[in-house]
Amino acid sequence: MTITIAPERPDSADGLALIGELDAVLHPLYAPEDRHGYDVTKLLQPGVHFFIVRSEGAAAGCGGVHIFDASPTDVQFGELKRMFVRPHFRGLGLGRKLVEHMEDFMQQRGIGVLRLETGIYQTEAIALYEKLGFRRVKPFGDYRETDVSLCYEKLL
Repeated sequence: MTITIAPERPDSADGLALIGELDAVLHPLYAPEDRHGYDVTKLLQPGVHFFIVRSEGAAAGCGGVHIFDASPTDVQFGELKRMFVRPHFRGLGLGRKLVEHMEDFMQQRGIGVLRLETGIYQTEAIALYEKLGFRRVKPFGDYRETDVSLCYEKLL
């Protein structure tokens, strides 16, 4: 099986389809104030990098990373955004490959911290993140404690 992960525009046909499918999964589960996924406009801004994972050329999933500069109260870090693998491609290790790709992408830029926020109903994603060494942390950035949100961090 040929697997590729490459930077692609989130406003491409495949990018829009994947983001739309992810939204269709998340919107019924979480109230608007509990959905923190970037829209396409935000995914196109400087400092955000978007990737599509393909299996035999077919768009199988996507993910992005937003690089945040160091501030007086925090270190430089990358935040995973819009991580998604289409259901019929799950179980092939594509989510793992996508996260590992993001880790390598950060390390190549000298960034040693990767964070994410996810919802409590994303049990498969939570299991993957924990298996890959992400640890629960308090909310970071603009996130706040809620009953449906979890924040994670991994030191690279």
